[in-house]
Amino acid sequence: MSPLLRRMTKKKAGERMVTLVSKPGCHLCDDARAVIEKVCAETGASWEEKDITQDEALHRAYWEQIPVVLVDGEQHTFWRVDADRLRRELGG
Repeated sequence: MSPLLRRMTKKKAGERMVTLVSKPGCHLCDDARAVIEKVCAETGASWEEKDITQDEALHRAYWEQIPVVLVDGEQHTFWRVDADRLRRELGG
């Protein structure tokens, strides 16, 4: 499905998946995790965390942008996570 069609078929927050791509010892990752935990708890979205040091494909794609936040597999932001923007993306 094209990205345009995916955006047109809005999912409910509980059906959304937020992925934090992070690495150990990263203070920006710690900050991003706190925002993601809070927003996902408020909206009912699911979230997961992936360690860039354990995944070669993620490392190649995002090593200069850590932390990276994906929503439903598409890049939402990197470095700093804005809670209001993430909340709007999740429909909350």
